[in-house]
Amino acid sequence: MDKLNIYVIEDVLGHNLTKKQKEEIIMKKNKTEIKDLTISEISKLPSLTKQYKGMLTHIHNSLPAIKKTSSNFYKSHSQFMGVMLDVTAITPVRSLKHTLAEIDRTRQALEEAHLKMAENDIMIRKREVQLENPDLSRLEREHIEHKLLKLKVNGANIMNSVQGAIRKMSFFTTQYNSILKKLGKEDITEEEYEKEEVKYHIMTCMKQALNAARARGGQIDEGNLIYLFDMGINSAVAQREIYEYLKRENDMMANGENPSHEMTMQWLEHCAEIFKKDSQKFADRRGFQLLDEKSLATVNEDKKKED
Repeated sequence: MDKLNIYVIEDVLGHNLTKKQKEEIIMKKNKTEIKDLTISEISKLPSLTKQYKGMLTHIHNSLPAIKKTSSNFYKSHSQFMGVMLDVTAITPVRSLKHTLAEIDRTRQALEEAHLKMAENDIMIRKREVQLENPDLSRLEREHIEHKLLKLKVNGANIMNSVQGAIRKMSFFTTQYNSILKKLGKEDITEEEYEKEEVKYHIMTCMKQALNAARARGGQIDEGNLIYLFDMGINSAVAQREIYEYLKRENDMMANGENPSHEMTMQWLEHCAEIFKKDSQKFADRRGFQLLDEKSLATVNEDKKKED
């Protein structure tokens, strides 16, 4: 984009653009030109028939609108999938852990993409310097120009991924703050995480057992029976809880009422409450400590005051 176009934009806005704003406008313009140029270059292939050149013209004319819409989808999952299907932990602190894991994975991907972009930019400038050589043969010049175009297209594609990753990271940062707000906390200690693990695993196991039982005539499946045993929970008692809950649901529906998801969550919390001491008893029997406070990185505030 030349200086005249920048002046026109400034005149319409009624104020001067900052250096950063000018660079962003030029970058967006260059990205569009790169993608359009790729389609244009394909259309010049001598082996293409008139029919296919017509198709490319049709694509080229629709490309600006396609690119604008495509920018909405340069991310792996929707926000709904992120909250409901990616982070499936059933308790708040575990959800926080999974959310932080998503943020960390996205951060690493952004760092790698940044390094790729930096390397790509260096190679672009290197090819541009090579093109300044007046002694290049026509074939050598075409070869370097081809490499340069390839680098620019690659850079534009990396930028699309980067923008999608930034939106994903921003979204999960919002979820992180939202969970902390619901908990009424500014942060979570490792002690809180470890203590909630008992509740998380009991609720997760009973959730899985309940869903398996719906498809098995009310019977818990073998995998969750093993899960229950490994946590020190008597599977016969757990089976009774599931029978009683399923009967409660069936009675409600027989009376024209609809069981709610919230009702299931409350039942799972009830299960966590009645079984929470079983794991400690089983750990004691085997000579283990479920919580070693001296091996924690962060503890609750009341413990800090005691120290």
